[in-house]
Amino acid sequence: MQRAFSLLLCAPLLLSACVMEPVPTPPVDNLASCGADRLQYLVGRPGVVLDGMRFSQDVRVIQYGMAVTMDYNPTRLNFWLDRRDVIERVTCG
Repeated sequence: MQRAFSLLLCAPLLLSACVMEPVPTPPVDNLASCGADRLQYLVGRPGVVLDGMRFSQDVRVIQYGMAVTMDYNPTRLNFWLDRRDVIERVTCG
């Protein structure tokens, strides 16, 4: 009986260790901060069109399934490609 009582007292302490911390949400994507708002016409075009383009800021081409760092740079352009290497999204970050 005493053992069950001590388990009941310790249960909240043990369960509190199982609580997961919330994952921080990334900043709200502002497409104007890097000029992505002006490049939305590229969505649906092949990724090779980027080869002939020049940009005044950092650019990151993210291929399907590629690992991406979580660092946020509001002035960096991100071009997200799908499985067929077609531009799927243009974002800042």
